[in-house]
Amino acid sequence: MSLDVTFLGTGAGFPSPARGASALVLRRAGQCWLFDCGEGTQTQLMRSHLRAAKITKIFITHLHGDHMFGLPGLLCTLTLQRSADASVAPIDIYGPLGLRSFLWRSLELSHSQPVLPCRVHELVPTQDQCPAGEFRDLSGLDQGAALAQAPPGTVLHLDAETDSYLLLEDEELSVRAFRLFHRVPSFGFVVEEKPRPGKLKVHLLQELGVPPGALYGELKRGRAVQLSGGVTVRPGDVLCPPVPGRKVCVLGDCAGPVGPGARRLCGHADLLVHEATLGDGRQHAARQRGHSTPGLAARFALECRARRLVLTHFSQRYQRRGDVGTLRRQAEAVMGGQEVTLAEDFMTIKIPVKNKTKDFVTTENPMKQ
Repeated sequence: MSLDVTFLGTGAGFPSPARGASALVLRRAGQCWLFDCGEGTQTQLMRSHLRAAKITKIFITHLHGDHMFGLPGLLCTLTLQRSADASVAPIDIYGPLGLRSFLWRSLELSHSQPVLPCRVHELVPTQDQCPAGEFRDLSGLDQGAALAQAPPGTVLHLDAETDSYLLLEDEELSVRAFRLFHRVPSFGFVVEEKPRPGKLKVHLLQELGVPPGALYGELKRGRAVQLSGGVTVRPGDVLCPPVPGRKVCVLGDCAGPVGPGARRLCGHADLLVHEATLGDGRQHAARQRGHSTPGLAARFALECRARRLVLTHFSQRYQRRGDVGTLRRQAEAVMGGQEVTLAEDFMTIKIPVKNKTKDFVTTENPMKQ
């Protein structure tokens, strides 16, 4: 099953001709999941090889404009592209507490009426996710009858045992969020596939006399089957080793993680996307603004034993490729020469299945004219 990440915006603060505002898309099993939606994201989608109408879930890392100002407009556009049929599954939107109110107020004040169904799931932050003087309790926004007009949703609290927020889980994967430190509460997201059953050893099945069809499916699902002659065939006898799941971690703006959850959840990540707003020589300024440098990102990747580190969210001061190349060298110096990828708008990275010898495939997709 294919799994890839496409960057739509890799700049910090505001969109520019060289780099769009923060946004990336994860594609898996025919679905597109959008992470952050800065101003101009829908234009970047139109220029890319992706289809906005395929978006089924949206994740917002924090409530700064360069990560969410594009969301109301995108929802209005999706209304025009998708059916208003009540049977259409709603888009699930995940983000910090206050996101539901922002969406409703933006749409209500602009007299926009998107008929596209959506649900907003808000993560309740903790006070240690930003400087003490900056924390705002947004739990009282638009209460009562006013918020009743907003999109439906849920409120998610930190699980103290895992130091994370469980956003969704099914038979194939799970998505969790963890806390980050920034000027406003910020979050990272971990998409982790569950191990898949290995391939059936067809030659053994034929030798044992197992007829193709339903019994193959039972064995694939991990259930023993009994043949007409009374012989019991167990999955372990005819299945190759399980295929390990892949893990993609996307961090919002941060000067570092809060609590032990981030490092544990990101452990052995196949792809770790981390911001590097300023170079190592401006580390003091970066920390003051709640941001990271290439060195900080690389140290976190080493602690997590990530297979591939991708840097993004570059300050607009780094306009030339040579300027950004310095950031790569700073990160690779910390990682002992291990390759680091610098994200570019419209770059796609394919994450290979773990039991194969294939490496990551990176392509810089040309934008549509």
